[in-house]
Amino acid sequence: MAEVTTEKKHTSHWLILILLALAQFMVVLDISIVNVALPSIQHAFQMSNTSLQWIVTAYTLTFGGCLLLGGRSADLFGRRRTFLTGVIVFTLASLADGLSGSGGMLTTFRAIQGLSAAFMSPAALSIILVTYREGHERNVALSVWGAVAAGGAAVGVLVGGIFTQYLGWRWNFFINVPVGIFVVTTALRILDKHESTADHNSLDLPGAVLVTGGLMTLVYALVKAPTLGWTQHTSLTYFAISIVALGAFLINESKVQHPLVPLRIFRIRNLAGADSLQILMAAGMFSIFFFTTLYLQEVLGYSPVKTGFSFLVIPVIIAIAATNVPRLVQKIGYRPILIVAPLFVSSGLFWLSHIPVNGNFWTNVAPGMSLLALGMGSTFVSVTIAATSGVPKHEAGLASGLLNTAQQVGGSLGLAVLTGIATSSTSRYIRNLHLHTAPNHFTVAAATVHGFHDGYLIASTFGIGASLIAIFVIRAQKAKTDPSHGEVAVTV
Repeated sequence: MAEVTTEKKHTSHWLILILLALAQFMVVLDISIVNVALPSIQHAFQMSNTSLQWIVTAYTLTFGGCLLLGGRSADLFGRRRTFLTGVIVFTLASLADGLSGSGGMLTTFRAIQGLSAAFMSPAALSIILVTYREGHERNVALSVWGAVAAGGAAVGVLVGGIFTQYLGWRWNFFINVPVGIFVVTTALRILDKHESTADHNSLDLPGAVLVTGGLMTLVYALVKAPTLGWTQHTSLTYFAISIVALGAFLINESKVQHPLVPLRIFRIRNLAGADSLQILMAAGMFSIFFFTTLYLQEVLGYSPVKTGFSFLVIPVIIAIAATNVPRLVQKIGYRPILIVAPLFVSSGLFWLSHIPVNGNFWTNVAPGMSLLALGMGSTFVSVTIAATSGVPKHEAGLASGLLNTAQQVGGSLGLAVLTGIATSSTSRYIRNLHLHTAPNHFTVAAATVHGFHDGYLIASTFGIGASLIAIFVIRAQKAKTDPSHGEVAVTV
């Protein structure tokens, strides 16, 4: 009887993982799925380029800005309750997106989508952390989570291309409705209540307002700076507001009795190192989707669907890497992987920094994508393990929120900086051409590719920085028994 019970429990655990990974897949998918549909949406609502970018920015802004609040809410008010609330609101917002009658309405509900995703994602990851014992079992679960987190954006490009071309752009949002209903109904049946284990439910509202406002202002400033100019008064004002808000947040957290983010959590050295490493990796990797999508469509002339299929090499290799990482972690620990894997990402980006104007996908793009995907799959799984190992159960949501925040802020920072570098490089190339000849279609394409070269090249340095963090900050695993949890913990 005990054996049957254990087997049933083990089976339900993997059903829980599939369910939570599906929810996370929706969150990651919606960051990229809309990109391919932007031209169709622009035509439908007669939107300017400035207004159009807010369909993407509104989602990432509220998602990145509210992750810490969402993670802490899961710890204080119950993980399942927070998760289900997030999924329900996300599903309703997706339906409203698909039914939108104007660009303003679509942008508003995209912001609500991002807000609900900020509660869904850390709550789902924290459920994984408390469901699976620390060690190989949890590492396997996190490998699935890491594969979804790293590969979902690439799948989003494909799915977005198919829906946009054959069903219409609104189906990029409608698809979330049946998935959301399935997740909610299944979660009610198989998820434990996961009530709060904290000794209080006092939410640090001043801290929540300061960090959410500070992060949202920072992400907004990073998105707008390439257009406004990095040294313009408006950009500097946004950055100043962000710095003041985040500084006030740190002061508040050091003084209140129940802080939103107890600063002592950063004494867990591997958590602090892993989050820093995640910022650099996301800063470099977000460029692959932005630059490469533009290169394939605008320079090589690929259709949305063909572009989407071209990106399939990324999730396939990520899945292969992620499924093998747990066994590797069990043998050598996550530190060696975090030293080597980011260098594969750098190598892939360096390869892409040499793409020609008249390029061939399999010769010029696929090898770089493959190297990058191998590094991404290995890094995302290992950094998730490193950032969550040894964290007390009652702060699992906080650790999840910190890791997700590092990814979103790092990605926004990297994309803003790299887009600015690429745009400036393209402009200089065209200005130099004016001295000798009038620009034509080929020279404009050459200028665009020249900008991509510089963007990829700078992005390739971020992986080197991440590897150095792993060398000098991340400590090797040393398994020991933690009597407070009755399971394997990691010395930090």
